[in-house]
Amino acid sequence: MPRQSGMADREPCPWRIVDDIGGAFSMGAIGGSAWHTIKGIRMSPKGAKMAGAVSAVTARAPVLGGQFAVWGGLFACCDCTLTAIRQKEDPWNAIMSGAATGGILAARAGPQAMASAAVVGGVLLALIEGMGIMYVSFFVLGCHATILSPKR
Repeated sequence: MPRQSGMADREPCPWRIVDDIGGAFSMGAIGGSAWHTIKGIRMSPKGAKMAGAVSAVTARAPVLGGQFAVWGGLFACCDCTLTAIRQKEDPWNAIMSGAATGGILAARAGPQAMASAAVVGGVLLALIEGMGIMYVSFFVLGCHATILSPKR
């Protein structure tokens, strides 16, 4: 399947899912380690701050990493499915995948929670995609336009 956008640096879809799961787990575990280190230090009594931090990290950081991995894997599955159905890779796939992921993960809480989580997921991914487009157009294309423009 030929790609229609500049996303040639990404893995093909079956491997992209595995890659995204690993990346999401790593982000969750590293971020969870930092978060739970601080939380463990703050919640521990004097004299046991370091032991409390280590205990909090070993208990909770892998759980947070797993939660991120579930989100990342489901998002990647939705993204690959939409790429196969629509036959193109564009920001709309990520936005719709974020909405679908939010909705699917909230399905057990009922239709109202599912709809609101889908809206939050779609809006969050729209903001992320919009910032990415803005970054590319401002920094990458803006620099080339400045360099290539004739001097006055």
